[in-house]
Amino acid sequence: MGRIVVTAALASDAAIAPTRALYSAAQTRELDRLAIGGRAGAGYALMQAAAAAAWRALRDRRPELRRVDVVCGPGNNGGDGYELARLAWQDGVEARVWAIGTPAAGTEADQACAAWQAVGHVGAYEPGVLDGADAIVDALYGTGLSRPVEGLAAEAIADIRAQRHAYVMSIDIPSGLHADTGRVLGMAVMANLTISFIGRKIGLYTGLGPEYAGERLFDDLGVAAPSEIGPLATLLNQDDLLRWLPPRRRGAHKGDNGFVLLIGGDRGYAGAIVLAARAALRSGSGRVAVATRSAHASALVAGQPEVMFRGVESVDELLPLMAQADVVAIGPGLGREAWGRAMWSAALASSRPLVVDADALNLLAEQAQHRDDWVLTPHPGEAARLLQTTVAAVEADRISATRALVARYGGTVVLKGAGSLIGDRSLAVCPYGNPGMAVGGAGDVLTGIVASVMAQAEALSMDVVSAVRCAVLVHALAGDRAAQQIGERGQLPSDLIDALPAIVNPCADGGRV
Repeated sequence: MGRIVVTAALASDAAIAPTRALYSAAQTRELDRLAIGGRAGAGYALMQAAAAAAWRALRDRRPELRRVDVVCGPGNNGGDGYELARLAWQDGVEARVWAIGTPAAGTEADQACAAWQAVGHVGAYEPGVLDGADAIVDALYGTGLSRPVEGLAAEAIADIRAQRHAYVMSIDIPSGLHADTGRVLGMAVMANLTISFIGRKIGLYTGLGPEYAGERLFDDLGVAAPSEIGPLATLLNQDDLLRWLPPRRRGAHKGDNGFVLLIGGDRGYAGAIVLAARAALRSGSGRVAVATRSAHASALVAGQPEVMFRGVESVDELLPLMAQADVVAIGPGLGREAWGRAMWSAALASSRPLVVDADALNLLAEQAQHRDDWVLTPHPGEAARLLQTTVAAVEADRISATRALVARYGGTVVLKGAGSLIGDRSLAVCPYGNPGMAVGGAGDVLTGIVASVMAQAEALSMDVVSAVRCAVLVHALAGDRAAQQIGERGQLPSDLIDALPAIVNPCADGGRV
């Protein structure tokens, strides 16, 4: 996953609320318009400030740089590139500028192009001119792109991607990436660094955005976002855990920390429910019980004696357990046979808050229902079944898919994946996590964490939505901590569980990964 940085001129994400806001492409264009305010020269001054921030970022990461190739499009993104080339020239760095298209007369991009031409040459881009490049600045397309890339621009993007030894910086957004969805429009630049300005683009944080953007750097250029433009989503930050998970009071007892009941583990599927139970314990639950098949119960106790494993073969045996629980989580290893369906029907009839995952989501897809007090945690495949569409359609616009799930089923929805989305009446994006978590059982761990934090919500003075956001953040940071310790490839859900105590006690070590 791409690392998130705020330029040195700014404070941390936690200290400056506007830097936590995520905007659509249309919203960022409106932010630009308001920042310029119709003042003569303001647009060009803003372009110069953006170019200066981008050039500083590149020099910070490549201090020995001797030559930079800049690929400019005809719009304002290209204008940023022309200005950056001029700054490179001023610093004694050879700058080669390759243009695709000509800026419209009288625009800020035209002004920037003229300023560069006063000191340097603009070459017409053609395939091969980037061969052997040391550093490439992608200033081809900005946030306005909504159609598939084609023609010479597609050739330029392919050329940039072919320079495997070059350091690539994209200005505002990698060319070819959709700014609203993180979808690749046919072909996109894969950057080492993407620097964006004024407002964070949500497409950099979900879908394929994190993979293509590389390190993500943000500079607001000193422009405060106006309150009348409400952000599309909020970006979660690891420092959120400091307020969500404060130290426990000395007199706390297990009853304060919640009772979680997990239902699942049909014959042959006991592992999933064990992972969820272990995750709930390691996330701080006071008591954790598992309702599973009787054949599993005694063997599972030996492996995790802190969990109350109960053999449950009928709804009548399940009801007393549900009556005691603060939160019920159902789905891991549930199956879709008669036992799983009976457990699902009983959970639906309960008044307890529910966390719904795995096969319970598949059962829900068979007969849609709406509740305000549950949390659904689908991966894209499960989301596609719930929405009666395809995985490709879900992944093409994860934000719309999340909103559609909330509209159809109610409650809070966690759409898992790169840049996990948490939706209710609002939307949040988790920018942490790594590909090592793409392994069977990681979702079961999330189920246990969500149920655990929800069960502790009263003691933590936290509402349900904050509890779910907290849980998703904990899950991702635990995965990152495990990846730092053992690497991504070969990471197991058990490694993630082992990392949980350090994350859910952020005041001890900051919850840092």
